[in-house]
Amino acid sequence: MILRPKSPLRRHVTQPGAAPTVAVPSWLRKAVGAAQTVEDAALATGAAIAMLDTVVRRDEKWAGAWRQRLALAAAAATARQMGRVEDEAALRDSFLLTRPGDDVGPGGLLLLGWRRLAARPAGELLTKKNLAAVLEEFGFFARDGAAVSDLADALRRLATTEGAVGMLTGAYAAVEGHGLPRAMGPWLADALLAQRLGWSHAIPLLGGEAALALGTARPRRPATGALAAGAGTEADRAKSLLAAEAHAALRAIDLSAGLERRADRLLAVAPKLRAKGANTVVDRLLNDDALGASRGDKRTGMSDRGLRRLFDRLVELGAVRELSGRATFRIYGL
Repeated sequence: MILRPKSPLRRHVTQPGAAPTVAVPSWLRKAVGAAQTVEDAALATGAAIAMLDTVVRRDEKWAGAWRQRLALAAAAATARQMGRVEDEAALRDSFLLTRPGDDVGPGGLLLLGWRRLAARPAGELLTKKNLAAVLEEFGFFARDGAAVSDLADALRRLATTEGAVGMLTGAYAAVEGHGLPRAMGPWLADALLAQRLGWSHAIPLLGGEAALALGTARPRRPATGALAAGAGTEADRAKSLLAAEAHAALRAIDLSAGLERRADRLLAVAPKLRAKGANTVVDRLLNDDALGASRGDKRTGMSDRGLRRLFDRLVELGAVRELSGRATFRIYGL
């Protein structure tokens, strides 16, 4: 059964005049975990996505960092599902400690695929050109354009003819039907959701729940004549995918609350920074998962030493965190 709210969605304000921070109410967390039927799961997922929509439409200054932090989590979960060993730290290194055009390895390509989802306008994600690029990043090389074209057509039909549940399960069915890597299912579902809701950018959701979502991507074949069992299997599949999407939405909302507090601190100390290029560094910290300080950045005009000193100052002020745990090739982010 679905739990009903005892009170309106709780929100709190971090500072006077600021938009309210969205806080997940306890009844919704219970509802997501207690759903027993597809209908219950759909209602709980709808409520979770509605709350997530509130966060997305605020379009905060730190939204880029939020999306890219979720993309990193999705890439790490996808790598595990594909039998790879890279964790979030290793994937972050593959991106930040290489130069543009360098070979980032299969794991690094997965991260690029998820970063593509988070960074490109949602309306461009399911074009033939973009689908071909992301398929290569997920390790699938189409021999001709027909397969990509068929996939794009199938996704377009899903987006225009299916409801929310059908669109979600249809994304996974499209992956299976076209013989694509199963890890593409979450990516396509997230892109379809963003387009359905009219978001400017997609939010990497289901990739971070890959252990649950991908495990149900292909339903068991029912025994001959066992139509009821087959229907039950399809219902279980839909319920599992809905549960994964609901959990992912709540996880994204929780992350947004933490990043908002850190971003507020960074913006509060930014006027105290006197280094040339500091404003550019602050802007990039708000728009990306992390930045490295191992080499000077032409976009800031700062040297290695200047960047390190600036990051040391930001850490001292409690505005950023050092994420690598290393003494050299250090990495910083909200």
